[in-house]
Amino acid sequence: MDRRETTSGRIRGIRRTSDDMARVLRQRMTPAEERLWHSLRGRHVASLKFRRQHPLGPYIVDFCCPEIRLVIEIDGEVHETQREYDAGRTETLQHFGYTVLRFTNDDVLHRHEEVLDTILNLVSQPEERQPKP
Repeated sequence: MDRRETTSGRIRGIRRTSDDMARVLRQRMTPAEERLWHSLRGRHVASLKFRRQHPLGPYIVDFCCPEIRLVIEIDGEVHETQREYDAGRTETLQHFGYTVLRFTNDDVLHRHEEVLDTILNLVSQPEERQPKP
């Protein structure tokens, strides 16, 4: 697999259906996604632009900052039963040079400041953003 990308930070091969599904997901965000989006939008974190429900290759990620190749995923209860799928998804995104941070709904809703601190610490240290082989 090569690192085929566009200047928008998207991995090539995005289908129109992915764009359409992302649009639907933006309208149906979970309470945890809404809470984190409120903190990320408008360049509130280290002046970085985040996108929500952003298509990357075969996936639609919860939040993405293409500028620093960071993906943030919010895992709900369904993720307890799909750990293998999530691990494969993370591996693919890392192959394309993205760092993937995962938080649970509970983390975002009940430990919001800690989640923001984790994100801010990561974006403040470029060497920490390198995907692990």
